[in-house]
Order: sequence, then C-alpha cells, then structure tokens
Amino acid sequence: MFDRLDAAESRYEEITLRLSDPGVIADQDLYRKLTKEHSELEEIVQKYREYKKVKSEISDLREMLNEKLDKDLKEMAEAELDECVEKLGQIEQQLKILLLPKDPNDEKNVIVEIRGGAGGEEAALFAGVLFRAYSRYAERKHWKMEILDSNPTELGGFKEVVFSIEGKGAYSRLKYESGVHRVQRVPITEASGRIHTSTITVAVLPEIDDVEIEINPADLQIDTFRAGGAGGQHVNKTESAIRITHLPTGIVVTCQDERSQHKNREKAMKVLRSKLYEMAQQQKNSEVAQERKSQVGTGDRSERIRTYNYPQGRVTDHRIGLTLYKLDEILDGDLDEIIDALATADQAEKLGSGNKEDE
Repeated sequence: MFDRLDAAESRYEEITLRLSDPGVIADQDLYRKLTKEHSELEEIVQKYREYKKVKSEISDLREMLNEKLDKDLKEMAEAELDECVEKLGQIEQQLKILLLPKDPNDEKNVIVEIRGGAGGEEAALFAGVLFRAYSRYAERKHWKMEILDSNPTELGGFKEVVFSIEGKGAYSRLKYESGVHRVQRVPITEASGRIHTSTITVAVLPEIDDVEIEINPADLQIDTFRAGGAGGQHVNKTESAIRITHLPTGIVVTCQDERSQHKNREKAMKVLRSKLYEMAQQQKNSEVAQERKSQVGTGDRSERIRTYNYPQGRVTDHRIGLTLYKLDEILDGDLDEIIDALATADQAEKLGSGNKEDE
C-alpha cells in the first residue's frame, strides 16, 4: 500500500512541475490531461501527507515519553499520543478507501429510467412520486435535470419517464438506485382503505460520449410518429416523435418530449448509446459477477432493493438492512443518508474482498 502511495506522491510532484512548463501550457490537450490527473491524485496525496505528519508526531511523543518528565507533562503527552494513534488508524482506513479502484463512470452524467411495474395506476402514481424525489435531489445538488421521454397518465403519474441529470459525480451517487422499488400504501384509487403493494423499476445508466461506443448507422431503423400523452399543444399535430430500433440487439428507444424531430433524435441517440454501453458492461462483468456478487454495487434492476411503507412512514433498503422513519423527507429528495450508507457498505465490501485477495 505504501509503495503505491509513494508512487502517487512522486507522480503528483512531477505533474505539479510539468504544469508550470510553458511547453505543456501551450499544448492544450496535454495540459487538460495532466490537470485532470493532478486533480485525481490531489486528495490521496494530501491524505498521505497528513498520515506522515501524524506518524512523525507519534514518533516525537514516544521519544519524549522516554525522557524524564514531571507527572502532568507525562499525562498530557500520553493523552496526545493516544489521540494521534487513533487518528493515524482513521487516516490509514481513509487511505485504503482512496486506493480502491475507481469506477470509471463515477464522474459521468446519468440517464435515469423509471417505469411502473406491478400495480397499474398506483405504480404509475408512485413512479411520479419517485421522479419528483430525484428531481428535488438534483436541485439540492445544483445538478441540471432534463426529461428525455415520458408517458404520463391522466392522474399525474408516469407509465414511464426517462430523464438525464448533469452534474459532477452524478453517477457515483445515483448508481445505487438501480433496481425494483416497492411501495406499500392506501391507493388514491382505492375507496376501501386497504393497503396495496406496487412496484416500479429504476435503471441508472452513465451517459456515454460518441467516442466511447460506435454505432453503425446501418444498424438503426428510425421511425417518426406523432407524439402522444396527457396534454401538450404539439401532441398529435406533427410527426416530431422519434423511435430508434437497434437491429442487432433489438433495443428500442423513443423520444417525444421536444417539438423538434432533430432534438428528439439527438436525445434518443444519447439514451441508445448508454443502453448499448450498459449491455456491453454486463456481458464483460458476467464472469466476475458469478464468482463474487456484490451485495450493494449498482443493483440489478430485477432485484427488489427498497420498500417505502406509508402507514409507518418507513423506508427500508434491503441490501444493507437500513430502515429510516423519514419517508416524507426522503421522498422530498433528502436521499444523502441512504446513499452515504450504501456507498460506505460498498467500500467496506470492496476492502474486505481486497484483503481476501491479498491473503
């Protein structure tokens, strides 16, 4: 571990020097590349320097305790030593986490798909509730959200809604939301007051650039149609909606939220690239997944991950056994407590797996 930290610090210092070189500054592509690497190394290098500083303080304190000290000074030195030893252990754990392999998609924007599952209109209504929760979360993070496609219902829900979120680290936070979300409540459509259970599915995909995945135009069947849905003056007036079928995989993507056919096509291609990337990643990771399935990870969209219980005001994440009696706050976009717990559990599992491999 410390060999890797020494190498990271050396590389950081090398890049720091190169970034002041006029030749590097003149080469904008190289300068951007080095600036990005410098930024990625900065946190771990600063934490390693803090580790070395605390370790040096421990050495000084132990040396001091070997000398003849009066009682009060000795007690102060011993108390300070205990604090430093505890702090050193915490920093070492933080360094282990910082050295974990980074998910290459963590800093990317995301495309989120929410679809009603079991429960008909009630599932569609809860899809609308969860869409609002993610919208409010994006607002809290100062991220930009844009609807790419939607199929609203008359009661204000969604049979499906697809949207993008742009913001630093969006995927690193929202990737844990993929899976089946279950809701238990008395439906608005139910007069007898019985509690119903409905489900919706959420898929969170990293947004993929053109250069990351090639799409052969000959593999695409592109159809136009008149937009439909609950409202909107342009509905059923012009054939602005786009349906793209990727013939080799059978993936179908539609977009009808813009009046411009060109904009709808652009958005549909954005979703298609992300879906093809996800499919390629799943195939690539299938062998690893069979050997060691993550308990948290990014979630399988067929796996029930969370239950929202309205009568008890309770939200339970089944992957980590976390229950919070904060239903209203969570559905108002206060998701950080759940996401932080999932990220911590994911890190702990990766640390445990790394330790087993080291053995």
